[in-house]
Amino acid sequence: MSFQTFVFYAFAAILVFAGLRVISSRNPVHSALWLVLSFFSAAGIWLLLQAEFLAIALVLVYVGAVMVLFLFVVMMLDVNFDKLRERFRNYIPVGATVGLLILFEMSVAVIGGYLAPNTAPTPVAAPAGYSNTHALGMQIYTDYVYPFEIAAVILLVAIIAAIALTHRQRRESKYQDPTAQVRVRSADRLRIVHMASETRESAGEGEASPAPKADTRS
Repeated sequence: MSFQTFVFYAFAAILVFAGLRVISSRNPVHSALWLVLSFFSAAGIWLLLQAEFLAIALVLVYVGAVMVLFLFVVMMLDVNFDKLRERFRNYIPVGATVGLLILFEMSVAVIGGYLAPNTAPTPVAAPAGYSNTHALGMQIYTDYVYPFEIAAVILLVAIIAAIALTHRQRRESKYQDPTAQVRVRSADRLRIVHMASETRESAGEGEASPAPKADTRS
């Protein structure tokens, strides 16, 4: 077994183990950290496949941005995970069915490649000065430009929907109206009151004399 094959199996084993720990850990923070490890292992496999751009994009985008957001949300929100696990067993049949279907599809794809190795095309060696980033960009923006634009529109709709759901009016939550903030004037926020100045002597002259006390003697 070559060194490259050994490294591939090592990364694959770590990836499978980390993926299992993501769904089996009871602490959500630990699950997020195991997911970070699985992303790094997947990036290593991409490097072995000579897809350096995808590997660095996986590390920078998912590990550097998405997972930081996940950890921030999980650690800041006060979520009662014990209450969420009360009906966990009710979802086991559906989850097991989906998992078995995914395992069947992956097994068919992998076993089919081993059973018919002669029909698989032989990979062509990359020429000098080849850049997989350039090749990926050419494929995305030429052959797959319309699916790429459709995906961009779907993401834009998702962003707008998330903003609309977050900023909808609720009685129990406080929110800001940017339109009202832009249209505000100084007269609406500041009121200047002109009062005549008074001295202590003039203030004393204007005070009323105290009323005489009533005689309570019998």
